Amino acid sequence: MSKFIAWFRDITKEDIPLVGGKGANLGEMYTARLPIPPGFIVTAPAFKYVINVTGLRDVINTKLKNLNIHNTEELQRVAKEIQELILQAPVPSDLQEAIKEAYDDLNVGSDLQKHLPDALSIIKVGRDMPFVAVRSSATAEDLPSASFAGQQASFMNIKGNKQLIETVRECWSSLYTARAIYYREKNNFPHDKVLIAVVVQRMVQSESAGVLFTINPATNNKDELVIEGAFGLGDAVVGGEVTPDNYIIDKKSLTCIKKKIGKQEWFYTKESNTGKTYKKELTEEKGTRQKVTDEHIEKLARLGKAIEEHYHKPMDIEWAIEGPKVFIVQARPITTIKEYIPEEPETITLENNNVLLEGLAASPGNASGPVKIVHDMAALSNVKSGDILVAKMTSPDYVQAMERAVAIVTDEGGLTSHASIVSREMGIPCVVGTEQATTLLKDNQIITVDGTHGKVYDGKREIETHKVTREQPLTEEEKHTKTKVYMNLGEPEEIEKYKELFFDGIGLMRIEFIITSYVKKHPMAMLANGTQQIYIETLAKGIAKVAEVLKERPLIVRFSDFKTNEYKNLEGGEHYEPHEENPMIGWRGVSRYIHKEFTEAFKLECQAIVTVREKHKNVHVMLPFVRNINEVKQCLGIMAGFGLMNNEKFNIYLMAEVPSVAFIPEQFASLPITGASIGSNDLTQLVLGVDRDSARLGKMGYFDERNDAVKEAIKRIIHGFQSKGKTVGICGQAPTTYPEFCDFLVKEGINSISVNPDAVIRTRQNVAKCEKNL
Repeated sequence: MSKFIAWFRDITKEDIPLVGGKGANLGEMYTARLPIPPGFIVTAPAFKYVINVTGLRDVINTKLKNLNIHNTEELQRVAKEIQELILQAPVPSDLQEAIKEAYDDLNVGSDLQKHLPDALSIIKVGRDMPFVAVRSSATAEDLPSASFAGQQASFMNIKGNKQLIETVRECWSSLYTARAIYYREKNNFPHDKVLIAVVVQRMVQSESAGVLFTINPATNNKDELVIEGAFGLGDAVVGGEVTPDNYIIDKKSLTCIKKKIGKQEWFYTKESNTGKTYKKELTEEKGTRQKVTDEHIEKLARLGKAIEEHYHKPMDIEWAIEGPKVFIVQARPITTIKEYIPEEPETITLENNNVLLEGLAASPGNASGPVKIVHDMAALSNVKSGDILVAKMTSPDYVQAMERAVAIVTDEGGLTSHASIVSREMGIPCVVGTEQATTLLKDNQIITVDGTHGKVYDGKREIETHKVTREQPLTEEEKHTKTKVYMNLGEPEEIEKYKELFFDGIGLMRIEFIITSYVKKHPMAMLANGTQQIYIETLAKGIAKVAEVLKERPLIVRFSDFKTNEYKNLEGGEHYEPHEENPMIGWRGVSRYIHKEFTEAFKLECQAIVTVREKHKNVHVMLPFVRNINEVKQCLGIMAGFGLMNNEKFNIYLMAEVPSVAFIPEQFASLPITGASIGSNDLTQLVLGVDRDSARLGKMGYFDERNDAVKEAIKRIIHGFQSKGKTVGICGQAPTTYPEFCDFLVKEGINSISVNPDAVIRTRQNVAKCEKNL
């Protein structure tokens, strides 16, 4: 072992400062006689040598010193600058020779290197250079306390001295990708203390590959191992690009207790002529086969158990199968373990005859607890922490009770109803449209709500979670898509739960949440009793709480969009609200703001925005339920009286959710605004003539944003506004409910997509995939 090169046989798990987390674990397992493909490591001191000799160390530290990682553009720019500097820096000749010599030695095998060094020069002559996998191994990676998985680059099927050295340099540069810089900052790892080594390992041309968890990551059950596998190279499984087979193994008997076969349409493999990695299509017959034989499943289980016993902790392992041989190509401690407490075995299984109710799966997850039926506002105080809120349908007034509940069940409603949307934003399991929950269920009855499958069970049940997901950081392409990915936000306090998510800003924050949770009084009533300043300050405080966390990222606040029945439920509201048979298409949105009976209340919201923007210039606004050009002009006139006019530093958006906007988009776009945000829920309702809260029509499939008429309306809005140089986003539920709808939006050139917190990651992935295909 030299200062530049370390062989697996000479490394233990204690050598992280020398070879990084990945390298240390590979060396540890290699010396433990586990089936590790042979290899060597270009050490962390080698990287340090390069940046010192070239003078890059001080340059890099200077660029990172005052970097604001929350400014996406600045982060991306600085990361790219540093990477380019490393890619262009010369590799000293002594280091190049050390890498070439080690690569040459790898070609003849580690035993010969150790026992017959004098014969090496003879044996090397005429031998073809091997294909290798080249992986980054940072000194803050695969640690017991932080995995940092996927932060740096890996490359497959590398061959030849020139390509190897260039690839090593690319691995070095990946220490400074935007995602790596961001995660080090968030995890308090000083940049100048983190170095990078590079693993060079004989390539396994795997027929199948995947991951192995030595505990069940869905349940944290330590008595189970979980294997995910697919055909071809393992990158497709690790990156979440294919649906792998899923095998659950009893750790004691090593028997497979459950199998779920995924449908695989393609796999990664090596092109025989060029050696490059490419996608190869699978026939439907082969794609639906079991990807890992029973014999190999047992071998993997034994290896997983042995590795866990060696490390004395649960491990996350990557594996590959070539011919009859099973290889381990990576292992790291699992860092997200929670205590697993097995429950007493149930005497009744979760079969359909135990289902009390079925409805629409509105918000995923499951929870058990006592029922609290809410027939009216007076009953909201009965809902305590841990209860399950059951109602005919929720409204914005129910938000505080919904926050206390562990799950929600309603008689009515579709996937875009209030209960559905708010439940998803809060991360609460929810089943809507059961039609008879309030009549069939009884107060304090213990039930289990399965929001993933839309079912309600009697008693407390352990719902099985079949899908095992592997927490993977977003790739660079997924983080920095051309199409912005924003997040919808409910309660201001919710920002603390989601501030670590990688989103470009808040695309929709409803003022209604602040009014119902904190103000609780009708604004006209507060004007009448002289307490309007409290109204203004409460709104401003709630908005500012979010703006402070976002820093430079935009926060788009939608002015209030209560319907008359919802306003009536606020304290004092009965004196100011008329009765409407159909409030959904009644006096709401901008039509309220310009009416003499409500204009003064709207002005309070404007004053709140002015107050917030004195300190937070990232706050912008949106006008809801826009119907015609004239009302928008009048509304903009009221706003202008407070200095709220559209410009480069303050953006005004229109909600495009009434079909009139789709018929004459160019006219709406000609107004002094920044752009539009499509509300696909209301737009679908009004295009198709379907009440979006109708459980019956929802179940019959009438409410569907994928309808050609709805898509045509959306296309007209996108193209019409963009023809006038305006931006167009969307903040409805459709892009997360239907991945193909997300593809449609990206292909049509939408500028942004705003989704609920639980969908931010998968939406980024869907958007990046579509942009790549385009």
